[in-house]
Amino acid sequence: MPKQPIHRKIIFLINPISGTRAKTELHKKVLAAAAMHHCDAIVLPTVASGDYSFVEQKILEDAFTDIVICGGDGTVNQVVNSLHHTGIYFGIIPMGSGNGLANTAGIPSVTDKAIDLLFSGKPRFIDAFMVNDQFACMLCGIGFDAKVAHDFAQQPGRGLLTYTQQTLKNYFTATPYQFELVVNDQVIQTAAFFISIANSNQFGNQFTIAPKASLNDGLLDIVIVPKMNKAILPFALIQQIRGGKPASAKDSSGTTIQYFQTAKIQIRNKDNAPLHIDGEPRETTKVLNIGIVPRCFQLIQPAS
Repeated sequence: MPKQPIHRKIIFLINPISGTRAKTELHKKVLAAAAMHHCDAIVLPTVASGDYSFVEQKILEDAFTDIVICGGDGTVNQVVNSLHHTGIYFGIIPMGSGNGLANTAGIPSVTDKAIDLLFSGKPRFIDAFMVNDQFACMLCGIGFDAKVAHDFAQQPGRGLLTYTQQTLKNYFTATPYQFELVVNDQVIQTAAFFISIANSNQFGNQFTIAPKASLNDGLLDIVIVPKMNKAILPFALIQQIRGGKPASAKDSSGTTIQYFQTAKIQIRNKDNAPLHIDGEPRETTKVLNIGIVPRCFQLIQPAS
């Protein structure tokens, strides 16, 4: 595919059930915006299976240049995982509950502004990472936050209120898990409420867990929230959110939040702590080999 296509052809993938926003008018809006910018466009539904071979066929046969994902982080994960090898440009219209990747990339949460960005922005390479053989765009969590993700997925309602309710419910019953981390041949033993492995700088909903994380620095940001008094834990998290700075993995012992960067890490999950990838619950495993995939795909972001 040429680096600067002469004529843009866009596939809009709309997830009809993500998040809390109505999708009734979105179909009309995106096609009208594409027509106004003299771009060919079609709308297709997302699929729960994550199998987008039918979209890949259209890309190859009809020379589409862009895929715009109208959904949340879980939908973004599935679509990018299936199609990044085609070299196509990706855009996001955030429609999920958290929208962590879109927020980190500076993509507006207001639908009309996100649509405008598709035509004023610039595609730039960003990293992804692998968790064993599973693809991740922005964030992987093991422990407390994954338990919240598992419970959240079972709720009939979505949105920030439901997520907050599940977080508070789990907070009072949370216990630390035993982990063994291997970083640059160094072994770290820790009891932690959760470990976050971040490519983007937040969970979603503007909740910043890894303030220094970059989408294209070739590094993962590791945040360990160790066993500590629960009366202190919220204040430690606030301090991390407001400006935690990465240190050396060698400093990852003690009872304060540890934050460091690395291109790869192995986590030995001794207590079978639950796992999520990009906010979606996944089956946990005893050993997690996690590594960055530099410059994995191109995402349309603000030009400046």
